[in-house]
Parts: sequence; C-alpha cells; structure tokens
Amino acid sequence: MERQKQARSLKYPPPMDVKQVVGDLYRSDSRRVLATLIRLLGDFDLAEEALHEAFAAAVEQWPQEGVPASPRAWLVSAGRFRAIDAIRRQSKFDASLPDLVEKTSSSFSQDQEPEDDRLRLIFTCCHPAIEPKTQVALTLREVCDLSTEEIASAFLTTPATIAQRIVRGKSKIRDARIPYKVPETADLPDRLESVLAVIYLVFNEGYSASSGASLTRSDLSEEAIRLGRLLLDLLPDPEVRGLLALMLFQESRRKARTSPDGNIILLEDQDRSLWDRGKIAEGMELSRRAGTSGPYALQAAIAGVHAEGSDWTKIVPLYDLLLELQPSPVVALNRAVAVAMRDGPEAGLALVDDLLDDLSDYHLAHAARADFCRRLGRNDEARTSYRKALELARQEPEKRFLEKRLRELF
Repeated sequence: MERQKQARSLKYPPPMDVKQVVGDLYRSDSRRVLATLIRLLGDFDLAEEALHEAFAAAVEQWPQEGVPASPRAWLVSAGRFRAIDAIRRQSKFDASLPDLVEKTSSSFSQDQEPEDDRLRLIFTCCHPAIEPKTQVALTLREVCDLSTEEIASAFLTTPATIAQRIVRGKSKIRDARIPYKVPETADLPDRLESVLAVIYLVFNEGYSASSGASLTRSDLSEEAIRLGRLLLDLLPDPEVRGLLALMLFQESRRKARTSPDGNIILLEDQDRSLWDRGKIAEGMELSRRAGTSGPYALQAAIAGVHAEGSDWTKIVPLYDLLLELQPSPVVALNRAVAVAMRDGPEAGLALVDDLLDDLSDYHLAHAARADFCRRLGRNDEARTSYRKALELARQEPEKRFLEKRLRELF
C-alpha cells in the first residue's frame, strides 16, 4: 500500500511541485528543446513560439497527467504538434504553407529521447555569412537565452539595436537557406574558427569591457565559459579545449585585477593569493590536453606560464609560434611586451616603433611605447605617448591608470 501511495505521488505530483519541475526544466533544458524544434520546424520564430506553447501545456497538463518519463521528449513533441496546428490554421490563407506542414509532420515519438541539437544551433548562429555582431547577438539570445535587454546592457547599446540584429540574423538564415547542421569534416576547421571567435569575443567583452565605467562584466565572461564547456561536451576538439583553458586562466585573476575602488592592478603587482586556484588547475589540465598546435591552445599555454609565475624566457618562444601561426599586429605587440620583459625596454621599444603604423588607433600600442620610454628615462616621449593612449582609451579605469602614469612624469 505504501509503495502504491509513493507511485501515485510520483505520477501525480501536487501542482506547486509540477510548477517547480517545469521551472527547473526550463532553466536546464529549454535551449535543448528549442534547438530540436528549430531542426524539426526549420524556423526560429516558429520554434520559439512552439517552445513557449509546450511549456505552457506542461504547466496545464502535468498536474493531472503526471510528469512524463522523458520530459524533454514530451516538450519537443508537444511544441511540434502545436506548431503544426498553427501552420494548418494559417494554411487556409497561405497556399505556400501546406508544404511546411508536410515537412514538419515527420514521425517523432514523445517517448523517444531527442538528440542534442545545440551544436547545430551554435554553428547556425555563427555561420560566416552572418555579420559578426549579429552572430554574437543570435548566439547569446538563442543558445544562452539572454534577453535583448541583457545583451544590449552588456554591449552598451539599445534593445532595439539588438532586436534588429537578431531579426536580420534570422532573416539571413531563412533567405540564404543556411543549413541547420554541423559542417562536414572537411569544412569543420574553418567553421569552428568562427564559433570560437564569437565565444571569445563574448568573453573578452566581459573580461575587459570595450568601454564604460567598469573594467569587467562578469556575467558575460561566465556565459562565454558556459558556452565553452557546452561546446567541449559536444565537440572535444583541441582548439575548443585551448579556448576554454584560456578563458579559465584569465577569469581566475578577476578578483586581483582591480583595487576596491576600481583601479587597474597590473599583472606583476597582483596579489596571487586572490587568483582562483580551482580555475587554474582546470585550465592547466585542459591546456595540457590541447597541446600547442592552434592559436587558442598557444594562448592558453602562455596564460598557463603566467599562472605559474610569468617566466618570460618561456613566454617569448610561445609568442614566436603564435605569431607564425596567426600573424597580426596585435599578436606582434604582445610579443614585443614579452621581449621587453625578457630583454629590457629598449628591445621592446624598437619592436613597438615598427608596429605603430598598423596600430596607430590602438591605445595599448601607445601605452606600451609610453611605458618603455618611461622606463628608459625618455620622459618627453613617454608623456606624448601617454597622451595619445589617453585620447584613444574608452574604459574609465584605463583612463585613470594612464592619467596617473602621466602625472608621475611631471
């Protein structure tokens, strides 16, 4: 008798318990349900509407019928059938819709556990035919479930601007018939590069905000790390490991990067006891497994050396490899700073001077030159470079740091 009571309580939980179950499922599985609905329905907006219909149906039906054995499969099935019903109603007025009904009516059982379609969703949102800003907005909205207001706040723009980007992205996917699939093996490296770039862009905006009063935005960094973990679960590639390791290494220093009043603390002056040793240990293991064959893996290896004590004799050769693999003025600038730390400011200054034509609008290039000149006692040149860096800087903490350096030269 007691077992029968327990069985009934599990099959027919009280309404408040069901609401909690549905809420927990929405937080944990809604993006997985959405990704599968997009695959089945072939339309983002239709899938999003079906998702909300399915969860509303669960709140209504599960208190009476009980939570199904496979809740995610039930939600996918319920959402798909409601979308088909909506299409059929509209098809009375739109002759093009019956084909969509036929397409979406393929067999799918609510007892069948659906495959995880989030990898398809990530690659679709980050397709190279979509402009980068739109890739970021789509990924944060569709994969991470951030609202347009949250995305707008993070990137210091308006919700209307973000909404327009999302609409453009969905229209591009529909009009260009961008396939909702993981690329073929031969195309995967190029397409994966686009996905990793989007995730790292999100992380960098959180780790070092492009403008504004705050140096960092932890919510975006955490979202990027969550995306990195998801991608690694779905696609265990060395470069995915490298990117996740790099983000963990950098995030481990968050508490030590600024003073209580929000001022920048340089790496060499940071209190390493504030670094998150758990994130560093995880990053070390991921970096070890990633090797040094790709740009993210190499950057992770460099960050790993910093985590162990910033041995510049090890860091410069890693930058040499990175520059060969990913030649760019910014990588060359970072290498110049590493050379200066190993060989002295004069060696670094010579390298930075060769880069200024390409980095004339990059405040960190002028800040690096100013620092080398300051260390060499060339104060007039240092002041000129600090003023140029100040003119270009957009973050308030960076401006305060540069102003402080400039005052010290008078």
